[in-house]
Parts: sequence; structure tokens; C-alpha cells
Amino acid sequence: MKNIAIFASGNGSNAENIIKFFRGSETACVTLVLSNKANAYVLQRAKALEVPTRVFGRESLKDGLVLSSLQEAQIDFIILAGFLWLLPASLIRAYPDQIINIHPSLLPKYGGKGMYGNKVHQAVIENGETESGITIHLVNEEYDKGKILLQARVDVNPEDTPDSLAMKIHQLEYQHFPEVIQKQVVVH
Repeated sequence: MKNIAIFASGNGSNAENIIKFFRGSETACVTLVLSNKANAYVLQRAKALEVPTRVFGRESLKDGLVLSSLQEAQIDFIILAGFLWLLPASLIRAYPDQIINIHPSLLPKYGGKGMYGNKVHQAVIENGETESGITIHLVNEEYDKGKILLQARVDVNPEDTPDSLAMKIHQLEYQHFPEVIQKQVVVH
């Protein structure tokens, strides 16, 4: 049984979906949710699902305290579900090909620092794109540059707003993210 930790900074709907997906699984379970924001709603979702939580600051991430906590909790995989900070190289080296991120665009378009959430959807619409989607990828030392595991697409219609596009993107996330995590856990 593999132990999964989820890093999230916000609402946590993807984290909740992943936790529920792995409930009763024989291959993996979510055993820890970490956030860099003490008021992030993801923490309430995790507690409601009886998953332990931890809040940390930037220094704890850089100085190895977060890494020590992960190792102490015997974490095998890290999932970034709406976590916006760049991970330190030491954490990435400790979990080679075991950190998975989801991004709300078809990378390499609309990726990188500062491109998240509705900022991505706004840019997609402003640039007249006819499709958008999600990219699930392994994490390396650069924003949104790791090996792509899956991309799924959705049409962008002329009447779409950043909010309506976000709803379409969320449906792709809920459908594909847990399945891709499952595949990585099984092959690793």
C-alpha cells in the first residue's frame, strides 16, 4: 500500500475527489494533506474525510522540515492539487518521478509562474483559442516543465467566460486526475 500526500492551497475539490477515489483501494491511500495556507478550505475537506493535515510556511519547505515530515509519515507519492509554489530541488530529488501536478491548460501553452486558475482561462479566451484542457505531469525543478502523463481537451466556445471554461476544466480534472495517479502508483 502506497501512501499519498496532497499539497493544496485553496478550495480542495480535486483533493477531495482524490481522497474519495482511493478510499478502499488496495494500492494506495491519501494519508496526509498539506497546505501553505492555514485558512485553505482544503484543510476542512480533509478533516471531514478524516485525513490528517499540516500547514507549513515557505521556510519549512526550503529548510527540509516538510521533507522530514513526509519521510516520517512514510509518504510514497506527492500530488500537487492547486499548489502554486515551486518545490525545492531537495524535495524533487527525494521523490524522483513520484510528484504529480495538474495544470489547467494544454502545456506548454499557458504554463509557468503566475499562470493558474482563472488567469489561465482568461488568457485562453483572450487569445481566441478553440480548445483548452488539462495537463497532468511529473514535477521537475521548473514550473510546468515535467514529463507529460496525460492531456485531455475541451472545446472553447465563443460564449465561454473564464468561469464557464473553469467548470469544463474541472470536469476533466475530476475524471482523469485520480486515474493517472493510480497508474503511476501501480507502475512505480
